[in-house]
Amino acid sequence: MSERSPNEITQLLREWSLGDELALENLMPLVYAELHLMARRYMQSQPSGHTLQPTALIHEMYVKLAGQEEQNWQNRAHFFGVASKAMRHILVDHARNRSSRKRSGGQRVDLNEEMIISDERSDGLVELDEALTRLSLIDERKGRVVEMKYFGGLSNEEMAQVLKVTTKTVIRDWQFARTWLLRELSN
Repeated sequence: MSERSPNEITQLLREWSLGDELALENLMPLVYAELHLMARRYMQSQPSGHTLQPTALIHEMYVKLAGQEEQNWQNRAHFFGVASKAMRHILVDHARNRSSRKRSGGQRVDLNEEMIISDERSDGLVELDEALTRLSLIDERKGRVVEMKYFGGLSNEEMAQVLKVTTKTVIRDWQFARTWLLRELSN
């Protein structure tokens, strides 16, 4: 991100929440680099030759967020948490469309301390999304931790700020969610 302060970004988010379209125009150049980094980080774990590129992912996310009727942005971390959720939905929809056109064998999804990394087929992303949806029904916060870590690349501290919990709670949630997802995806 540029040398802009988080307060400037938060102020623009609040103005956008109040309907100021100019605030959105001023906001995007300030957050674009960080959004691109998030998208690029995630796309690195996608199959080679993936038809969706980081820039296209950001643009689809922008359209999705800009098209929302209401959004009460709390701060920069909240914005990036919502952006990670939007990226998740876009990527899962893309994977579903791709796998419906080209059926292939099963997908292995590896979970390590840093990330969940998929291998060469998009079916694993769909399986992960389905398992993540089930986890969120059991414990929504743990589902959001996985979503923000995997799709948004947020740090433990940023997730704690978005979720309004301690960093230790985020770490415990990730450990539980990781174990739970490993079990679910191995069945």
